Amino acid sequence: MTIDYEWRGAFTDPELDTLHAEGFGHPAQPGGRLARLERHSLGWVTARRAADAALVGFVNLAWDGGVHAFLLDTVVSPRARRQGIATRLVAEAADGARAAGCAWLHVDYEPHLRAFYLDACGLKPTDAGLLAL
Repeated sequence: MTIDYEWRGAFTDPELDTLHAEGFGHPAQPGGRLARLERHSLGWVTARRAADAALVGFVNLAWDGGVHAFLLDTVVSPRARRQGIATRLVAEAADGARAAGCAWLHVDYEPHLRAFYLDACGLKPTDAGLLAL
């Protein structure tokens, strides 16, 4: 399957709502994702199946306005997993952060994703803190 990746690629809210619901296993939650991303994100990367332009992957890249970028919501459609799409999404996001002058790329992840982010994507483990609000 050929996949096209694009920094700040175009998408519609329904497309991303559907991908999030499929990828994270919850009901679709409509709600203006594109407007929020345009206001608050350094960028994002879309992954589309070349054959039909279907959105099969996405990652958001938030930032602090300086040298820190943060990966959020890396998601790949269940039907397109295990093909390296998520790894490529993270690499493209890292390139975007680097091009914007960021020096650090952060990500929080659940334990079952440790091997993906550390081994497949090359991130290094760090100590971090979290306060539920």
